[in-house]
Amino acid sequence: MDRKMARACAMKLIYEWEMGGSGGEETRVQLLELQPGERESDYMERMFSGVTAEWEKLDASIASHLRGWTIARLSRVDLAILRLAAYELSLGELPPGIVINEAVELANLYSTDKAGSFINGVLGSMARAEAE
Repeated sequence: MDRKMARACAMKLIYEWEMGGSGGEETRVQLLELQPGERESDYMERMFSGVTAEWEKLDASIASHLRGWTIARLSRVDLAILRLAAYELSLGELPPGIVINEAVELANLYSTDKAGSFINGVLGSMARAEAE
């Protein structure tokens, strides 16, 4: 698994967690077809664990950058993507442009036609606010 796939798997685990699942081993092996110790699985685990531990803080940050929207109105897929990207932005390990681009790519793959531009706008606003 490469980093892109690890990020997509983390987003799927976050989505499953949001929908009441646990993101446990059964999901990882049966649904995502991952093998324990697979390359980049530590990254996926770190992202999933970080988002589920800090979701309230992440949601508050996301909510402060939504214009005309609320967290409750967001699709759960879009929320999972935003939470993952907001967490990645907060870590500061990657340039914001890369984090935003990766989130837009996830939205283009897993959400609606308009989700990519929406997510780009929200994350761009968050990145600009963190840079100030």
